[in-house]
Amino acid sequence: MDMSAVPLLQPGYPMNPAMPPGLPYPPAMNAAVSPGYYPSVNTHALAPQVAPYPQFAGIPGYEGLDGDGNNGKFLPPPPAFGPEPGNIPAPTNNDWLIPSINQETAKQALLDYANGQCCYGSSPAEEMEITQLRPYNTYRFRLETFTESRLCEWVTKPLAEGALDTPDKGHAPQPWEIQVTPPTLFHDEIKKMPIPHTTSKKSCQECNGKGKIICQKCNGNSRLKCDDCNGSGKRSAEECMNCGGTGSVGCKTCNQTNVQTCPGCNGKGQVMTFIELTVTWKNNVYEFIPDHHSEFSTDLFKKVTGEKMFADEQLLVPPIMNFPEPSINQASQTAVQQHYSQFMSTARILKQRQSIEWLPLTKVEYSWKGKNCSYFVYGRENKVQTKDYPSTCCCVIL
Repeated sequence: MDMSAVPLLQPGYPMNPAMPPGLPYPPAMNAAVSPGYYPSVNTHALAPQVAPYPQFAGIPGYEGLDGDGNNGKFLPPPPAFGPEPGNIPAPTNNDWLIPSINQETAKQALLDYANGQCCYGSSPAEEMEITQLRPYNTYRFRLETFTESRLCEWVTKPLAEGALDTPDKGHAPQPWEIQVTPPTLFHDEIKKMPIPHTTSKKSCQECNGKGKIICQKCNGNSRLKCDDCNGSGKRSAEECMNCGGTGSVGCKTCNQTNVQTCPGCNGKGQVMTFIELTVTWKNNVYEFIPDHHSEFSTDLFKKVTGEKMFADEQLLVPPIMNFPEPSINQASQTAVQQHYSQFMSTARILKQRQSIEWLPLTKVEYSWKGKNCSYFVYGRENKVQTKDYPSTCCCVIL
């Protein structure tokens, strides 16, 4: 073929002519868009980046964010309150009520359970004779510590419209000087915002300020291997209709221009970099359920609620000292001290609350038609757990 008939490309005009039929795939990269004119970029690495422009890292109070080992975490200021939880007088309540279920409740729970199973008859629940109720009432202690922590890092994003909040417009406040309204107490949430007076702009380093990069789909070739013939140009010994026998098709990502918009700057050629504040509110939970000395699985309590017997909500709660179950008192003391030591030095404690729930748990022993059986009734919902219900059948799907 006379290649002189193919027009030459001029620098600055990255238009690749249509591939002449018969040339092998892949074609050579167009020299007009080779590295040095439009760079090739790993688009997976174009998410907001940390401190790509160290010359902007000289913001007073934020010097440690230039990649020299600071992880961006800023410790909270000293607390405005005084004593540790152990020095706060404990609430007193000697009237602890420990309720239990009766036979009527136990029978109704089993009947509801049987009616909810496709293979269970209701006769045992209706006709059974309860021989014994064995209460294994236990409790759930929970301490919740609602904390706020703050982290800062340099972020680079495409240049936004409008004036930038640059360092010459004022002093950049320190992380804990910024007023941020917390969410609903004891609910996790994360909020991000730029630190005032830390924004600057610069030519995009990903595309050298051109706003475009080599097409990542075709690598600047303008064409892609034909999927129908796997680049061979033939299907079933005949010319491939999709690519006309060339083995390649035009790239739809760049419309055969060989280049695409730079995702680092959205084609603007400039980016802005600023210090981003991330505020994290987290509800940290310590939970304890004493040993109830039965074969009932404690994990089942996660699916039910209990009767609230005690609740205390303060800035810092004191440990419980006078509950009739000694292990609850010990768990409260351990939890309060553990959370205080763990979070006071790394975050700001906004609120604490602790509670005790009575978790109903009763083993019901009964007889039906001469057979002795048992089941557990648990939770405020009176759920049932049983392994030997005496009236079941096998469901057969035909």
